[in-house]
Amino acid sequence: MTPRIDGLQYANWSEDIFREMRAGAVDAVHVTITYHETFRETVLNIEAWNRWFERFPDLIFQGFTADDIDLARRTGRTAIFFGAQNPSCIEDDIGLVEVLHRLGLRFMQLTYNNQSLLATGCYEAHDTGLTRMGRAVVAEMNRVGLVVDMSHSGDRSTLAAIEHSTRPIAITHANPAVWHPALRNKSEDVLSALTQSGGMLGFSLYPHHLAGGTECSLQSFCEMIARSAEAYGIDALGIGSDLCQGQPDSVVDWMRTGRWTKGTDYGEGSAAAPGFPEMPAWFGSNADFTNIASGLRKVGFSDADVGALMGGNWARFFADSFGPLPEAAK
Repeated sequence: MTPRIDGLQYANWSEDIFREMRAGAVDAVHVTITYHETFRETVLNIEAWNRWFERFPDLIFQGFTADDIDLARRTGRTAIFFGAQNPSCIEDDIGLVEVLHRLGLRFMQLTYNNQSLLATGCYEAHDTGLTRMGRAVVAEMNRVGLVVDMSHSGDRSTLAAIEHSTRPIAITHANPAVWHPALRNKSEDVLSALTQSGGMLGFSLYPHHLAGGTECSLQSFCEMIARSAEAYGIDALGIGSDLCQGQPDSVVDWMRTGRWTKGTDYGEGSAAAPGFPEMPAWFGSNADFTNIASGLRKVGFSDADVGALMGGNWARFFADSFGPLPEAAK
């Protein structure tokens, strides 16, 4: 039986959510621990997670390697893998890439919507690709085993990251733009380059990324996955739900604006409704992952393919990505 893995969540963590992970048989989750935080603020967030691990050792533990997925399954728990949705946590210091990896960071986006020191976000008018620091940081991420994530990046920057990286990269939470043309969704050129290079795409359940938004049907979502499998092959695909369960609407302000503006940026949302959108009726919590598996079977996927999409492909990617390159391990 293959593991069940979610490629990204940013929930308002609680015992209830950890228990829902177990109800949904979720063996591992890549969780966002930092958006615009500095290095020291990110460390404080790791401290907060350490308290969660101390309080609920029967439900969750910190994952460091792909072997921890098997440990989670054997012990009936969920392995938590840390990720950053912005490179703010390394500030302007490439040495912090290795430090954060040693603390458990396993994914880092090079941008979050805006231009960063490393690359261009998908909301900028002009995408200049990887910067000088971006190329150096990608090489360092490759060396230590920190996955390059381009979920919020522009097309040119994403293609440059795929080309420059010596290891496959990930787009942990997005959907094909041909299905729904949100700025955050990805073009056919990007998805082709990603999947042909061995990278991974995690399909997002966040309503702004869905055709029909909150009203998107399970069938439509699963048919989109089926078309993607036909176009790019099934081995490069997984789920990256972008579940923000239980988060107050005020958190959107931090996600979208951080400290970079005195104004308000609603990003993918509407100025009339800046908070979190309502989730589809068939996916509102970690307990609902079984609905996705059932939907995939209904659109024609075999049990083996469902297992690959629901976590088997992520497990292989974790195993190939989280350790140092052989020459770096000497």
